[in-house]
Amino acid sequence: MLEKIQIIKQRFDEINDLIIQPDIISDQQRYTKLMKEYKDLKLVVDKGEIYKEATDNLTEAEQLIANSQDPEMVEMAKMQGDEAKVTIDKLEEEIRFMLIPKDPDDAKNVVVEVRAGTGGDEASIFAGDLFRMYSKYSSDKGWRVDVVSQSDGTSGGFKEIIFEVSGEDVYGTLKFEAGVHRVQRVPQTETQGRVHTSAATVMVLPEAEEFDYELDMTEVRIERTTSTGPGGQSVNTTYSAIKLHHEPTGMIVSCQDQKSSHKNLEKALKVLRSRLYDLELAKQQAVDSEKRKSMVSSGDRSAKIRTYNYPQGRVTDHRIGLTLYDLSNIIDGDIQKIIDELMLAENTELLKASDDVI
Repeated sequence: MLEKIQIIKQRFDEINDLIIQPDIISDQQRYTKLMKEYKDLKLVVDKGEIYKEATDNLTEAEQLIANSQDPEMVEMAKMQGDEAKVTIDKLEEEIRFMLIPKDPDDAKNVVVEVRAGTGGDEASIFAGDLFRMYSKYSSDKGWRVDVVSQSDGTSGGFKEIIFEVSGEDVYGTLKFEAGVHRVQRVPQTETQGRVHTSAATVMVLPEAEEFDYELDMTEVRIERTTSTGPGGQSVNTTYSAIKLHHEPTGMIVSCQDQKSSHKNLEKALKVLRSRLYDLELAKQQAVDSEKRKSMVSSGDRSAKIRTYNYPQGRVTDHRIGLTLYDLSNIIDGDIQKIIDELMLAENTELLKASDDVI
């Protein structure tokens, strides 16, 4: 473990020298990448210093036990050694998880797409509930949420809503939310009091920068229209709404949230680029058998991942068999406890697959 930490320390020192070089600072893309690596490595280096101190304490205790003739000194050394062993075991486990190779996309912002599935009006209302849940969670994390486009449901909620979330390590956190979410409750329109099951699909796409995915604009047809509100009526007379048609894939992206045509185009291109980048990632994951086996964050998007049962006040994540009887707080944005368990499950999978981590 000490040898591995020393290798990390050498790389940390190397980056520490690089990030003060004028040519690195002037290259914003490389500087940002190095600063992210610096921050990640510093966590390991700091933990490694505590680990080294604990191993030094253990060595000192063992030497005292072997060489001292004073019974009291030997007893104190044994206590010091026992404490050091507990600390070392705990730190080794923590460092093992910290040394798991990170997905480079984890630091990215995301584009989230929530679509109503089976269940008619109730599914649209549930899609709205999910959007509010993620908005509240993001707000509590200090992240920014920007709506790209939305299609309102006839009785509330959304048939579809697409929004960006910007902040620190957003994709690494929200990627676990991708999949089919199911709700079981009595709809507002139900007069007999019967519990119905509805669903909504959540897609979480890492936001692709231009250097992540080079979009060929000759393959994109841009359609400019006037923005429309509920019922299809025009809400302004300028051609500010944007609809992009990606000819090779048939993909269509619309954005009318901004008053400016330029800003709508910028947002729409960001969504299109992120969708296409996500397609490339899916192809890579299909080749990577270990990632494909993971049922936590890279499973089948058509699979049911979570059920929100209102009569029982229960939320169940089916991937890890986690059930929490705290539905009201969870739907109000308190999903961190679920994400923590999913992260732990994924890290455990990755740890098992990484025989050469240490």
